[in-house]
Amino acid sequence: MCSQESQDKFVAMVTAKAEVDLRLSDFEPVRGLKSPLHVVEKPKFPVIDYHNHLDATDPLEVLKIMDECGVERCVNITMRVGEAALGTIKKFHSTSNRFATIAWMDWSGVEKPDFADVTIERLKRLVDAGVCGLKFWKDLGLSVTDADGKMMPVDDERLAPIFEKMGEWNIPVMFHTSDPDAFFRPIDKHNERYEELAAHPDWAFSSSFYTKRQLLEQRNRVFARHPKTTFVGAHLGESGEDLDFVVETLEKNPNYSIDISARTPELGRQPYRARDLFLKFPDRIIFGTDLLPDIEMYRLYYRFLETADEYFDYPTHASRQGRWNIYGLYLPDDVLKKVYRENALKLLAGR
Repeated sequence: MCSQESQDKFVAMVTAKAEVDLRLSDFEPVRGLKSPLHVVEKPKFPVIDYHNHLDATDPLEVLKIMDECGVERCVNITMRVGEAALGTIKKFHSTSNRFATIAWMDWSGVEKPDFADVTIERLKRLVDAGVCGLKFWKDLGLSVTDADGKMMPVDDERLAPIFEKMGEWNIPVMFHTSDPDAFFRPIDKHNERYEELAAHPDWAFSSSFYTKRQLLEQRNRVFARHPKTTFVGAHLGESGEDLDFVVETLEKNPNYSIDISARTPELGRQPYRARDLFLKFPDRIIFGTDLLPDIEMYRLYYRFLETADEYFDYPTHASRQGRWNIYGLYLPDDVLKKVYRENALKLLAGR
């Protein structure tokens, strides 16, 4: 038996070594788990990154990374409008046919009665310049107001002519409606993304005019009202925490697909259900990153989709989304081919 003196010395030694006042923001644990690590330098099949933002990048530098990582094409969702958007399109498209562009919704003049007609004229110029899609961002439903100062819902009938015209032109419409669940909850000790939101409190919408569920239901009514228009839900349709809702929306709307951009953190922490989703809807899930082209970023995406590795970092360039790691989905080859490339090719429609 140890003497009381020995026990006291041991307790004192352990206590002295513990950083009991360590701040959570400084806590960076090293993984103790021993498990296989597979570095996937290039994907099994050519990749189309259907969701990226390249406006501020050098096309030639992006192409180098694409070559290194097996990326066949990259779709730039420009965040510019008007002449600035046309200039960006020209910069990338004149550099290489491996770039495509999705246009950004221009809300200038939204308070005017002819807004839909003016928007269609603007979009015609962009389509003629080669854009392959139109994106509606989360400002619709969260900040865009009409002439009376009222919050415009996602399914506002005044926007219907725009969706109809996109269907007529065979131009897919991407929606980024709402945000992760945590962004609609108080920034307190119960919020699983507390650190991220504490650093970026302007990302929180707990006091928004519409609830997250209301926003998504408004968006889904747009899908149902315009069955001849193709829609894409960015970031798993902003429902990565609720895959049942993802499945329900896909089942009810055959004109709707989802991209996986910036949602490996959500998919990778529920690998069994996530894999089931990919196997159930292999024709409706699209590869995208929403992270500036980077070699290690792409390789983490490939590791997530192709391997059965356990408990590894998810790809991110900004603050981590939550204090967890992810697990690989080891998808079969026939599914990988569709997710990596074939599903995006259908949306690009030869552009």
